[in-house]
Amino acid sequence: MKVFVTGASGHVGSALVPELLRAGHQVVGLARSEASAAKIEAQGATAQLGDLDDLDGLRKGAAESDAVIHLAFKHDEMYAGDYQGAADADLAVVRAFLAELSGTGKALIGTGGTLSYSGLGRTATEEERVSSESPRGAARNEIVDSQDVRGAVVVLPPTVHSALDTAGFIPILVRTARTTGISGYPGDGTNRWSAGHTLDAARLYRLAAEKAPAGTILHAVAEEAITMKEIAEVIGRKLDLPVESIPAERAQEHFGPLAFMVSRDAPTSAEQTKALLNWEPKEPGLLEDLEAGFYFDQK
Repeated sequence: MKVFVTGASGHVGSALVPELLRAGHQVVGLARSEASAAKIEAQGATAQLGDLDDLDGLRKGAAESDAVIHLAFKHDEMYAGDYQGAADADLAVVRAFLAELSGTGKALIGTGGTLSYSGLGRTATEEERVSSESPRGAARNEIVDSQDVRGAVVVLPPTVHSALDTAGFIPILVRTARTTGISGYPGDGTNRWSAGHTLDAARLYRLAAEKAPAGTILHAVAEEAITMKEIAEVIGRKLDLPVESIPAERAQEHFGPLAFMVSRDAPTSAEQTKALLNWEPKEPGLLEDLEAGFYFDQK
């Protein structure tokens, strides 16, 4: 297949492009800059210059491909506090792809996050529905509900970890600990995040593009539930810093852009995903990756 990938030079995209190429696919990656284009082409793919606001360019990339994998998101806007604005831009992109691919039967693989399951009070499964009123819920629902596109959504855990992860939540938590002198966790630290490795996530996206049935929700989760206190304890030990509870009234001050999500509890299962696509995570776990130390070499 010829696969059009947004976010091709980013964290997960930089693992996905070689994964697709090794499987014999052609890859066209969206690049926001000449530097990103050079990175994509160095891996053996073709770069298409453009960004998420260039809807005509995105439609062109989709029309000329057999499948679309949409990884890109305006994370800079999200971290600046405009999560809804970033989500609205994402919805516009998804709708442009759906309009272009309608009636073709081609695959559109979107991206969601397991933190959308926060507050369920139980382990989420692939059967969960999310509200279209939630920031990224509408885009997710429009993909899986489409009747004219082979739409599927890969739902990523908040911690997609590996040496390729330089701008995600774990690097932010490490930098926060360094800056504040405290490795903090919210409240009693018992809230749980799921986790998965970058390379395992890349394999799941590739399998989804190849054979996921229409309307499928897929969870790129290797570990269902890791407490925030466990994460903070490893960071504190590696940085030789105290590990302390951060009360709710100090969360914004301490955690900055992560304050609105760091206390969420969203344990998530991937058992249905594993059975459906014969996908089995095989890379190191989150705490093992933290112990490996590469997160602490980043500045």
